[in-house]
Amino acid sequence: MANIPIWPGSSSFIPGNTPFGFYDNDYAFQIDADKVAKFCAQRLGYPIMEVELQDIHFYTAFEEAITTYGNELYAYKIQQDYLSFEGSSTSINVNNAIITPSFASIVRMSEQYGEEAGSGGNITWIRGLLPMTASVQDYDLNAWALSNNITGGIEIKRIFYESDPAIVRYFDPYAGTGTGMQQLLDNFGWGNYSPAINFLLMPINYDLQKIQAIEFNDQIRKSQFSFELVNNQLRIFPTPKLDRNLSIQYILKEDRLNNGIVSASNQVTNISNVPFTNPVYSQINSVGKQWIYEYVLAICKETLGLIRGKYQTVPIPNSEATLNHGDLLADARAEKLALIERLRTYLGDTSRTKLLEARALEADYKQKEMQQVPLPIYVY
Repeated sequence: MANIPIWPGSSSFIPGNTPFGFYDNDYAFQIDADKVAKFCAQRLGYPIMEVELQDIHFYTAFEEAITTYGNELYAYKIQQDYLSFEGSSTSINVNNAIITPSFASIVRMSEQYGEEAGSGGNITWIRGLLPMTASVQDYDLNAWALSNNITGGIEIKRIFYESDPAIVRYFDPYAGTGTGMQQLLDNFGWGNYSPAINFLLMPINYDLQKIQAIEFNDQIRKSQFSFELVNNQLRIFPTPKLDRNLSIQYILKEDRLNNGIVSASNQVTNISNVPFTNPVYSQINSVGKQWIYEYVLAICKETLGLIRGKYQTVPIPNSEATLNHGDLLADARAEKLALIERLRTYLGDTSRTKLLEARALEADYKQKEMQQVPLPIYVY
């Protein structure tokens, strides 16, 4: 035990004394490194007790504590603002950036709803023509796709098989709702005008009722233009009377499978490449530094416990001394967990949601306080 180097009581930090050198060139780190070493040694019992640590142990613990602090802080920031980070450039250091919440990712996710409605998204709707044959009611769209060299399968989105709109038969006496005013329009010289001329003579609800009457008449008394689509097997109603082309819109199934997968080599794609770097020690305030000092002490206590555990007893004249490695390890690990929990709780309490809740509660209390102020009475 006597040959183990122990803390001599002072140290002199130089760049290169830490394993990674993250903060070695920071002047504030260089100044505080020896102060932290002295602080930890004295908290561990020096000079009353020997401390079986060297300066590099204190420096290593100091570097680890700062890095741990930064990791916890930036992991919290990533969790809070990841939707705003995703898709942004990885070349911008965001350590000290003010992150304004953005709708970019939300819009990108919601585009898929518009895709199903044909009003957005990033899947192309393709138009095709399906030859219909007179007296043939059933059509296999999968076979049609293969005949047009379309592989991988298709998903039908729209089929344009409808009757003429009711407005084109607004004045049709055979529609069952003829108004008999076509001759009247001709006499006034308005026969070449669109039915919109009626808007000057009739209320709009009259036109709506007529259009609904025509559509209802077709639905009840006639075989409506409709279709049934099951597993890309199309059945047409009524049976076509003539050979003609039916317009359809579809998407490729492989496009749906690959939907949303975009190569982005210089953009944030996951939490591992959000461009945070190690914190700048000199920019950490006193609250953060105090947490770091306490965490350094816990690390040094753990390291000292591991070293003393190798020599559980030390021979002394006429007896042996038992070292306290077990207590050191238990205390150190409990302190590290407590410090991490304290930091996470503090970060959680300063989240955007918590701060807005506190601001709203403060506003309520102010309102209640103002209600206690007596109102002046004016006498005229």
